Amino acid sequence: MIFITLGSQKFQFNRLLKTVNELVERGIIKEEVFAQIGYSDYKPTNYNYKQFLDRDEFAAMEGKADIVITHGGTGAIIGAVKKGKKVIAVARRAKYGEHVDDHQLQIIKQFENQNLICGITDVNELEKAVDYVYKHTFDNYKSNTSVIIENIRNFIQENIYD
Repeated sequence: MIFITLGSQKFQFNRLLKTVNELVERGIIKEEVFAQIGYSDYKPTNYNYKQFLDRDEFAAMEGKADIVITHGGTGAIIGAVKKGKKVIAVARRAKYGEHVDDHQLQIIKQFENQNLICGITDVNELEKAVDYVYKHTFDNYKSNTSVIIENIRNFIQENIYD
């Protein structure tokens, strides 16, 4: 199954939803697709969707998915890769009214450079991206939270006892 999540910020991402709808219609995407469409006003006709999911619904849908297609938000990407999902991240672009700037391009590039996701900058690349993620082996996500905590702990200890 493919799960699409577009986050909860008040921006539409119609261009991604339309592209997936077309790929399902053409038979390129054969898997079941479900989308959490957020503030998008485009209503897919070839797959199921809901505007927003509660926490349990979201976890259930993401859990069933083999592939997660998401916007370039850090939380959405990390949440999916932590669960071992194959992720296609598509940058929201300011020029289409999808965000205030193009910072998601940089976020996606960082995750892609670590071999954690497949990042695309244009929805026209989605067909190739779906094929790619099925064949590609991504690295496992490793949190650096413990390293950050240890660095803070060391800093405090060094400065308190000096």
